[in-house]
Amino acid sequence: MTDLTRPARPIHRNINIGQIVAYRLPASGIVSILHRISGALMFLLLPFVLYLFDKSITSQISFETFKSVTSNFFVKLVILALIWAYLHHFVAGIRHLAMDVHVGVEKDTGRQTAVAVFVVSLVLWLAFALKTFGAF
Repeated sequence: MTDLTRPARPIHRNINIGQIVAYRLPASGIVSILHRISGALMFLLLPFVLYLFDKSITSQISFETFKSVTSNFFVKLVILALIWAYLHHFVAGIRHLAMDVHVGVEKDTGRQTAVAVFVVSLVLWLAFALKTFGAF
């Protein structure tokens, strides 16, 4: 038998970074990745949170130090990043727990709950951001 009668085998190549950027991930995939990123962010910022907690409860003088540290704009941004991480991780965690008991595992429902995670966590984060910067 000759090689001309066989169909050509597909060539599989490694993907490069340009293909990863061009790949369109579904909303549920983005929620899942952000859930992992927010968990890692909370873990990495845990020493900062413990430092702020220590400064806030030790004494009146340390509380004044706490207020002066948290009045810095950059520190407020770090705190807002931590608040986003917590809110997103919490809301996405509720979604994942519901999926563990087979609620919302269909494709359309999964897309709707992923969008709901984005909306709820961002609305809550926006409320905290406005409060942090003194809007109300």
